[in-house]
Amino acid sequence: MSSLNNTQVEVLRFLLIGIPGLEKSHIWVSIPFSFVYLLSFLGNFTILFFIKTERSLHEPMYYFLSMLCFSDLGLSLSSLPTTLGLFLFSIHEIHAAACFAQEFFIHLFTVTEASVLSVMAFDRYVAIHNPLRYSTILTSSRVIKTGVFLTSKNVCLILPLPFLLQRLRYCHQNLLSHSYCLHQDVMKLACSDNRINIVYGLCAALSTMLDLVFITFSYIMILKTVVGIASPREQVKALNTCISHMCAVLIFYVPMLSAAMLHRFAKDVSPMIHILMADVFLLVPPLMNPIVYCVKTRQIREKVVGKLCSKRS
Repeated sequence: MSSLNNTQVEVLRFLLIGIPGLEKSHIWVSIPFSFVYLLSFLGNFTILFFIKTERSLHEPMYYFLSMLCFSDLGLSLSSLPTTLGLFLFSIHEIHAAACFAQEFFIHLFTVTEASVLSVMAFDRYVAIHNPLRYSTILTSSRVIKTGVFLTSKNVCLILPLPFLLQRLRYCHQNLLSHSYCLHQDVMKLACSDNRINIVYGLCAALSTMLDLVFITFSYIMILKTVVGIASPREQVKALNTCISHMCAVLIFYVPMLSAAMLHRFAKDVSPMIHILMADVFLLVPPLMNPIVYCVKTRQIREKVVGKLCSKRS
């Protein structure tokens, strides 16, 4: 590692802090983290398996759900190497280049998840507002084109971040606040002008807020459509098709907005609270989304239960 006493020597490695105050208990902390990662992988791969193998699930809604699963898997895989390396093997150091690469993938899959949730909201609106034309409006080719467009747009949006970090100079501080690298965490350590990073980081964050605005607008239109349905039973049935997606939106945005509010307005809060909120934001959506969709989506629940029952018999 570069010498920290000489401010003219550039830092080439960063130190990951993990959870402050629990350094001697990291091996025990690794148990719940490992369990969460394992369940996340198991849940998302299970949903992807059934969507691929069951022809009845070859519909736009489930194609978008598979995109959400890929985003969750990417988010988990992005933070897993340094998190478990730190807690299991006490590997605190990370090279600057590896750190910049990690923050790229974490932020890429974060904005991708927000984009997928917004498209899924539009999917629910089309299914409720115009069910007879649903399969003709959201064809397989349009779903694929949408996925390619979202991926390309998000890569172009996030790709400048690691290069903006690379141009900065890190002279005397190299201690990061988490067990993984985040853009806002790394840029604070720079001893050169980081105003461009701040502005561009806000622009990237704004894209997820625009997705939330689109989701909110979609649900306003859904409620407007549901109110126009004559039968109360049909109204409840229409809203029930949105419950899984609404849960996924809350699971994603509540921790993110809570972490942002704490960072902005609660400067005096213990650093451990900030760290735990960031961990919740990265770990909970990949864990909970498969559980929510398996429990609340009848088609997936029946396939999973049927497979388990057939294995027992």
